[in-house]
Amino acid sequence: MDIATLIGLLGTMGMIVGSMIFAGGVGPFIDVPSVLIVFGGTAFAVMYTAPMGVYVASFKAMAKVFKPFNAQPDELIEKMVELSNVARKDGMMALEGQQVPDKFFEKGLQMLVDGADEAKLVKQLKAEIKSMKGRHEAMQGCVKAWVDIGPAMGMIGTLIGLVLMLGNMSDPKAIGPAMAVALLTTLYGALVANVLFGPMLTKLQGYTGAEVEYRELVIEGLRSIAKGESGRNIQDQMLAALDPKAQEKLKAAA
Repeated sequence: MDIATLIGLLGTMGMIVGSMIFAGGVGPFIDVPSVLIVFGGTAFAVMYTAPMGVYVASFKAMAKVFKPFNAQPDELIEKMVELSNVARKDGMMALEGQQVPDKFFEKGLQMLVDGADEAKLVKQLKAEIKSMKGRHEAMQGCVKAWVDIGPAMGMIGTLIGLVLMLGNMSDPKAIGPAMAVALLTTLYGALVANVLFGPMLTKLQGYTGAEVEYRELVIEGLRSIAKGESGRNIQDQMLAALDPKAQEKLKAAA
């Protein structure tokens, strides 16, 4: 569980609900027609933007914001140095069956065992990264659609409420409920975009960036092993491939 996501979401909702309670209670802020317009209408509109498989899979992708990104560059560099020593001592075939932390790493390592040269290794693994980015962008497109469409549905609800209010000005009892729909749909749209799905999209994009950086680091290490370089050279090259902040973090942990 990613503690920052959990605390951030619960803290934000807690502040909002707390302000409602101190203002007189949560009840006035709950309106079924507004919920239907914003949450129901947005859900169907987002479905309209993507194939059904992508739409359904996007909810599984959203759940990833509650899971920490576990790939550690220092552990990866250490493993690459270990594998390079094995390959230099006993040959590429000795890499068969070595334990590695993820499927991408495993695939690249198996390519080395199967005799792939550096160019083929890099080309295929780069294609894997491109494919991964495409999948992630498709899922994130659905999340972004929630961010974009949610406030728009809130505005539609506001217009519906205003039409109902203006059409019943002669009935004072109808003005209050119509005004509630008008205001609460705007509120719900803002919550959808800025509390639920906006931060989620930012986090998913960050995870994609971290995953790409990690996989690029895997490629850098494997291509060095393919060239038969020493563990020290591989360590230096992989450290140089990291961004400056990551380099400083690893040096501080050393």
